[in-house]
Amino acid sequence: MYLEHFGLAEVPFRITPHTDFFFAGANRGATLEALMYAITHDEGIVKVSGEVGSGKTMLCRVLMERLPEHVTLVYLANPSLSRDDILYAIADELRLVIPDHSRRSVLLRTLQEHLISLYADGRQVVVLIDEAHAMPAESLEEVRLLSNLESNRHKLMQLVLFGQPELNAVLARSDMRQLKERITHNFALEPLVRDDIANYIDFRMRAAGYKGPSLFAPAAVREIANASMGLTRRINILADKSLLAAFSQGTHQITAKHVRAAIADSEFGTLSQPASRRWTLVAAAAGAIALLLVAALWLMRGDKEAATPTASPNPSASTTVAPQPITPPSPQTPPPTSAAPSVPVPAVIPVVAAPVAGTPRPESPPKAWEKLPPGIQQRLAKHQPWFEQTPDEHWFIQLLGTDSTHVQRVESMLAGADALLDPSHVRVYFVEMRNSERIGVIYGEYKTRREALEAIKQLPQELKPFRPYPRQMLKLR
Repeated sequence: MYLEHFGLAEVPFRITPHTDFFFAGANRGATLEALMYAITHDEGIVKVSGEVGSGKTMLCRVLMERLPEHVTLVYLANPSLSRDDILYAIADELRLVIPDHSRRSVLLRTLQEHLISLYADGRQVVVLIDEAHAMPAESLEEVRLLSNLESNRHKLMQLVLFGQPELNAVLARSDMRQLKERITHNFALEPLVRDDIANYIDFRMRAAGYKGPSLFAPAAVREIANASMGLTRRINILADKSLLAAFSQGTHQITAKHVRAAIADSEFGTLSQPASRRWTLVAAAAGAIALLLVAALWLMRGDKEAATPTASPNPSASTTVAPQPITPPSPQTPPPTSAAPSVPVPAVIPVVAAPVAGTPRPESPPKAWEKLPPGIQQRLAKHQPWFEQTPDEHWFIQLLGTDSTHVQRVESMLAGADALLDPSHVRVYFVEMRNSERIGVIYGEYKTRREALEAIKQLPQELKPFRPYPRQMLKLR
């Protein structure tokens, strides 16, 4: 919209990673070089940590482009992989044909033999694991065991973990000390300071084709620095909205006023602005009112249930507002159960531990669901019979898996799935594990793993970044 106005060839502040816009300042370039050296010359596990929006994914994409040609890359973007699923995912990335229902020992032997053959050909296998902080403890233990695969002299696989600071807390646990000892290099992406932010904005503008003097006034940069807390994703959002604000006023200079307008239009703006005490008080008051309303609703619900204990809940009575759906390209007809269904969009499925066959379903939802939004609870209850009746040997496509605290991520995924796909084939599950609770979104039902793999190829392009993978019903239980 504003490209011609500012003399730009392309949008300078996309939030999706674009390697041509990799900023080598603020120690990012040095970190990349050190990371490449550690991967190609070392035999330990490498860890990269950073806050949400600090640039981990961008660093990972640039790393994938710049590693030498003799490196075979395996990229695992889905953190919800079980320990067996990790082996299947690596085998799929290496294009290994693994028969369905293969024993774990057979899978490991096949993988090790292939790694040995790649090593004999002078190739190095590097596995990049994104969102490692959200992986189950059992899967992280499998990562440690994978680091044991070796020839007579060398490791057969180099492992790199990318994760938020929570990963450090996970590794600090006593049951994770063996994995922590295998990590030989730690890299941390720190937030940008004010001078770095000015250089970063200028670099992105010129990478997008801008050739004039700096557009962002020093006061505007200060506002962006305060609101963004140095996180590159926030900087991109605020800079983009500031350009749009200036364009709407017909000016070519970005002032503090334009940035403040961008901050007001961003959800994180007022909360991270130390100077805007008035808005902080307004937000606090709004939060208190919201809490009072929630408490009142629960009290009314409790009174109603006490008066009519046998009444079943009415799903249509939920007051939850559904997220704004994405405009679907075209309606899709639900596929038959036995065939590969036409693939839907990512949805989030509450993890529901399947009861033993023949056990009657509970009349009230499990206590673990109580902290989930009513809309997700309704989906869990609706999908419960499917989880009970589906045979253990059947397969499905895992679209999303995350910790149960990331409810917003689940809701946004469900909104997209409802808009782009047939909702009847998108299911939510909720699973209680030893040290965590997992919630996920799955799609379809297939008799064999091969059918599930074929269905993944037909998924909409919007789902590909989530790296969907096949999973067996037995593993979910």
